[in-house]
Amino acid sequence: MIKNTTTLFLLTMMLVSQVGPATAAEHDHKSTASGAKPYSYKTPKLSRAQFDALLAKPEELLIIDVRRPDEVSKIGSFPVYLSVQAKELEAALPFIPRERAIVTVSNHAGRAGAAADALAEKGFKVAGAVGSQNYEEEGGKIIRIVPPAPKAK
Repeated sequence: MIKNTTTLFLLTMMLVSQVGPATAAEHDHKSTASGAKPYSYKTPKLSRAQFDALLAKPEELLIIDVRRPDEVSKIGSFPVYLSVQAKELEAALPFIPRERAIVTVSNHAGRAGAAADALAEKGFKVAGAVGSQNYEEEGGKIIRIVPPAPKAK
């Protein structure tokens, strides 16, 4: 059971190398301009360019999406990620590899920043946090999975 869980977990991951964060001033300006709360976490909030650089080396990255499933299906996400809702992060810690750089994802990086800070405090290698909607607004492509239509009876 553990081997199958580990295998499944490993298949859902992407690995990337770390890239330096954008300046806090850049992110604060973007956050306040769009009306969102300013980003206030220790973990750097990644720009599209920074996240794309990490995605270019998928063997070094684990993306953890901390949103609810309904948010992921409605808004979209990245092609491969581990889905762990923010409220369940503590219980998932034993299943998260420590040797990989982690990027956390939420809609505008708020929950992602909080989750990333919590992971960093537990000794995980955290590269940053990203908002899927921010990423898309900057020209990045996210994937939307359309559920199949119900079968006609």
